[in-house]
Amino acid sequence: MLVAAAVCPCPPLLVPAVAAGAAPELDAARAACSDAMGVIAAARPGRLVVVGPMAGAGTETFPEGTRGSFRGFGVDLDVRLGAAAGADAERRLPYSLAVAAWLLERTQRSGVPVEGLGVGERLGPERCVRIGREVAARDERVALLVMGDASACRTLKAPGYLDERAAPFDRELARALGAADLPALNAMDTGLARELKVSGRAPWQVLAGAAEGAGLGGSLLYEDAPYGVGYIVAGWS
Repeated sequence: MLVAAAVCPCPPLLVPAVAAGAAPELDAARAACSDAMGVIAAARPGRLVVVGPMAGAGTETFPEGTRGSFRGFGVDLDVRLGAAAGADAERRLPYSLAVAAWLLERTQRSGVPVEGLGVGERLGPERCVRIGREVAARDERVALLVMGDASACRTLKAPGYLDERAAPFDRELARALGAADLPALNAMDTGLARELKVSGRAPWQVLAGAAEGAGLGGSLLYEDAPYGVGYIVAGWS
């Protein structure tokens, strides 16, 4: 059963070494992510599953110890998912899970088994919900760290340029994630989310499936759009 969840954005810029001189611009987001991780720690889960977007329409699991890298951004920085070593050296975390691994290292979580789950950005809502239910059934006390960004169309300089639909979409999304509103997350307009370049849609619907029957409440910890991309942080417990 799901006992807690942290919702965090997944831009590599969240990692100060990647952001370099622009790192202070996301200090508030990093602090909120630390607070969200505290919600998970307080729940004392028996298992932590990290869920993040990846390309495609499938899923992929990543065992504890799987490595990720930010070398593609010109930074000599590697991370590892959880504390265990010995995972397949040939496998690499997608960037969303690499950012999550960095968050886990930063908050010094230990002693709880960790696994990663990449979900394809084209995965349908019903499938996402089913996956969430399956994840929640893996342990009596499961926690989720759910990575994903809101729209990338909030300003003229945003990756997706300015779209007037982006701000209201993100406001409703922030409300739903802050309130742990499962029906609203399940009913998210997948076509509009795709047009607005929302990366977190599938992971958030996995969260909605995992939270069914858990009776969790939510708290919105951060919502802003630096660089024209919507970043949302929330804690569920």
